Amino acid sequence: MGDGAEFDAIRRLLDIWGSNASGIGDDAAIVDVPSGERLVVSTDASVENVHFRREWLTAEEIGGRAAAAALSDLAAMAATPRGLLLALALPDDWRTELDALARGVGNVASTARCPIIGGNITLASELSLTLTVLGSAVVPLERRGAIIGDDIYVTGRLGGPGAALKSWLGGATPSPEHRARFASPAPRLREARWLASLGAHASIDISDGLLGDAAHLARASHVSIVLDERAIPCVDGVMLDDACVSGEEYELLVAMPHDASIDTDAFEREFGLPITRVGSVVSSAQGTVRFVGGLVPTSRGHDHLK
Repeated sequence: MGDGAEFDAIRRLLDIWGSNASGIGDDAAIVDVPSGERLVVSTDASVENVHFRREWLTAEEIGGRAAAAALSDLAAMAATPRGLLLALALPDDWRTELDALARGVGNVASTARCPIIGGNITLASELSLTLTVLGSAVVPLERRGAIIGDDIYVTGRLGGPGAALKSWLGGATPSPEHRARFASPAPRLREARWLASLGAHASIDISDGLLGDAAHLARASHVSIVLDERAIPCVDGVMLDDACVSGEEYELLVAMPHDASIDTDAFEREFGLPITRVGSVVSSAQGTVRFVGGLVPTSRGHDHLK
């Protein structure tokens, strides 16, 4: 690499990422995919004042959150991460935070065992992190595979990110639990592969809220989904209707065969979070979602600021 501020910034990133950065310096990355597996690719952007505000999060949290959101798309398809590329649009007033941003991305990538294989840095008026992630799977899970009779499961508990955002927008300080769910989500990569090994038919990560993403899955699969509001797991202090529309959860919503042997206790012991059956796939009114008790959430999802 040559001289100049851009190359100096790249060298700083590489120093921070260390051995987790692989093959950076060429014009393009080379990714090895195991024989018999299919390549899975996704791109996700995290933009200042659209997905977060500077006063809410540390720079390290911003970097980690962006990486987690991108890797969650691989989790949704039960793919094993193979590489991550970061396109960083960096304003001058964020340059002192470059190391912290890099640590955030690097820590999440390292935890996911995903090498950082390239990217780009450019000057911008607002901070933006665009991450392209590459993974592979023998049979990637898709949204369109749910069939009539499947059970619908969700990982974790819902509502924390929406509650944190609601507090900030209302001028209040979120509870530590709600803030942590917004600031430090975890892509459910191992969990997804565990569910795929049990024969999962379809999957989606919850980025638009339970209700919205259940509708995405139903439309893609040409089925209707019935949810049981009594079963939906909510974070402490969050009302059910708010939990149903809380965005940027990055939990998994999965359609499983009715006869799949899911040991929920074993899942929680293995992964440290619950998995809950919240509904089923039915045949009527294809592409719709309804609740057993007729609940109609009135709150809006808060996955973006504008």
